[in-house]
Amino acid sequence: SISYPKFYKMDRLSKLGFLATEVLLKDLRLLDKYKAEKVAVVISNSNASLDTDLKYFESTKNIASPALFVYTLSNIVAGEICIRQGIKGENAFFVLPGFDSTRLFEYAEIVMASEKTDACIACWVDMLGGKH
Repeated sequence: SISYPKFYKMDRLSKLGFLATEVLLKDLRLLDKYKAEKVAVVISNSNASLDTDLKYFESTKNIASPALFVYTLSNIVAGEICIRQGIKGENAFFVLPGFDSTRLFEYAEIVMASEKTDACIACWVDMLGGKH
């Protein structure tokens, strides 16, 4: 029931992060509580944008798809979340060998220690093939 036409153009990683954030913030009016510039987004996964990279590589065998090319950067999911939620603060994307809640939490703590940040969305969002 999301009214967001751009959603259907996103790659699967961005859709996953986008939907997870929709659920997380469903009943929270984030920007009523915090200034857009003071909300950060920190995301991590182990496959970067490989799910889309493989599809893009396949498309280059005929005519490379510009619609896929934009999603060959793993941090695009953070951009999609920020656009949808109106977030204008710091964002970061880390590619790690596996889920590491300690590293994610520690980086979120560093971000939150800054006077520039009052809230931080920190998450693990990973997609490769049929597995997420």
